[in-house]
Amino acid sequence: MDYINKLRSMVGKERVIMVVAGVFVVEHENRLLLQQRTDTGTWGIPGGFMELDESIQNTARREVTEETGLRLEQLELFGIYSGPAYDKTFANGDEVSLVQVLFTCTAYSGDLIRENEESLNNRFFGLNELPENIFSDHKIFLEDFLSKPGFPIVK
Repeated sequence: MDYINKLRSMVGKERVIMVVAGVFVVEHENRLLLQQRTDTGTWGIPGGFMELDESIQNTARREVTEETGLRLEQLELFGIYSGPAYDKTFANGDEVSLVQVLFTCTAYSGDLIRENEESLNNRFFGLNELPENIFSDHKIFLEDFLSKPGFPIVK
């Protein structure tokens, strides 16, 4: 039984703190990797929940590899998002207070997987060509990424 299922078996649907890692994967010419999610059909940055005995950096790497096939190298901390604005209730009634840790990465290897059980599509987009149907929880992350001094990061 994975950590989240075990935790939920003990606390039910009560609000719990969950840690999430996400990554802005940027390739040459400042193209940003986005994942079209199978649960909502919307686009967002790849990432997911931290498991026990895992660093937040390893969470980011594992989730991106699972969702996209890419193996990340050097990660740079982009930002941490937490507080009541990041509390949510999932469709199944589970309540969470999210701590979302975001990284940037420009060095990776592997072949991009276009689709799998978590992704309808994975694709690099030009920063001025991002899709309109962005996952609502990721809109603020993308706005911050696009407006932060020093970003985009690939020359």
